[in-house]
Amino acid sequence: MAKTLFDKIWDAHVVKRIENGPSVVYIDRHLIHEVTSPQAFAGLEKRGIPVYQPKKTIATADHNVPTINQHLPIKDQLSKFQVDKLTENCEKFGITLYGLNHPYQGIVHVIGPQLGITQPGMTIVCGDSHTSTHGAFGAIAFGIGTSEVEMVFATQCIMQPKAKKMRITVDGQLGKGVTAKDVVLYIISEVSTSGGTGYFIEYAGSAITGLSMEGRMTVCNMSIEMGARGGLIAPDQLTFDYLRDREFAPKEKEFDRAVEKWSELHTDDEAVFDKEFHFDASDIEPMITYGTNPGMGTKITGKIPSNGDANKSIEKSLSYMGLKPGENLIGKEIDYVFVGSCTNGRIEDLRAVAEFVKGKQKADNITAWIVPGSKQVEQQAQEEGLTEILEKAGFQLRQPGCSACLGMNEDKIPQGKYSVSTSNRNFEGRQGPGARTMLASPLTAAAVAVTGRIVDPRELI
Repeated sequence: MAKTLFDKIWDAHVVKRIENGPSVVYIDRHLIHEVTSPQAFAGLEKRGIPVYQPKKTIATADHNVPTINQHLPIKDQLSKFQVDKLTENCEKFGITLYGLNHPYQGIVHVIGPQLGITQPGMTIVCGDSHTSTHGAFGAIAFGIGTSEVEMVFATQCIMQPKAKKMRITVDGQLGKGVTAKDVVLYIISEVSTSGGTGYFIEYAGSAITGLSMEGRMTVCNMSIEMGARGGLIAPDQLTFDYLRDREFAPKEKEFDRAVEKWSELHTDDEAVFDKEFHFDASDIEPMITYGTNPGMGTKITGKIPSNGDANKSIEKSLSYMGLKPGENLIGKEIDYVFVGSCTNGRIEDLRAVAEFVKGKQKADNITAWIVPGSKQVEQQAQEEGLTEILEKAGFQLRQPGCSACLGMNEDKIPQGKYSVSTSNRNFEGRQGPGARTMLASPLTAAAVAVTGRIVDPRELI
């Protein structure tokens, strides 16, 4: 029987099928951070049970850590409590922790691939919705709730219904200035924020396979913004080359044997999906959002839709954003630019911004934050001279963490101010109370930073 990539990985991990119910699924890697793990650890202690397979769990501090002066005690008491509790729990339960100032510390969905912890064919979970990022390696990866974090701690398994299967194919050549972030923002604007509900999405087509691994991670990262359970891309030679010599990837002959196995992870020709979408890469332009969910996006040269969308939720969203139907965003002044997050905080993203701003200066009206996704990204940026270029251009480089993606830390956008952000969500108050967020690619963010306004980056390349 022909199977999809999702079927192959899922079926290989089912421990038990419950009639008319969910399946018990084995989890290969469990990633945790300081926000969603304390209650799960407390549940274990209350029941008097250990973590079943502590070596399968990796921890880091990322969500609400400060991104300035990380060598000093954390000022915010809630953040300090959560980070301290993570350290205490990992020591107590024998879990590897990459805490603040550790050379491997960083955003959980950046360090997993970077360290070779993420590998094809795995099942990966984390108490964080953007766990779908790891699907770029041909893995089933999805976010879970705190009670499920406790379940995985206790059993290394989780009870889950099998998702429906969707394939999104993007064929053709991407145009100048069009990046992976534009691809996924375009897809979400077409499919909607609920169009993927109940599905696991496989991305395919020449435009997808033509992306770098960092680009593939960006696309899979935002699968959740379509309502999907997760997204994945079949592994190929690019995947194998990326993983070779990573810290926790198989070594030498073991790696070659792993590649033989990983090469079998693809959808069979006759496999059937529950739903399919096809898009032409030539129709995709640099994208930007105008509303308060990631599906409210438009081509940067386009206008805010006004045809038949004048319902209460749209009106409320545009009122919050201070925008109107039919408005063109080109030329609109911006206050903040944020480059970072598990969506676009990798070395490739910093390289793209540095290449664009080299020899230029940020506009006077812009506060520009660059937040590397990990200590390794931070170090690599310094070694490659990117840090010097960005600082000369007037960008403020901060230390690794989730930062202004979600405003759980000190990095918040002030009320009423506009932010062009490379992160994944533009909900009301996501980047701080009253903050107005527009999602875009690192390239578009760089163009906004140097001009002080929304501009088509293709005009400046």
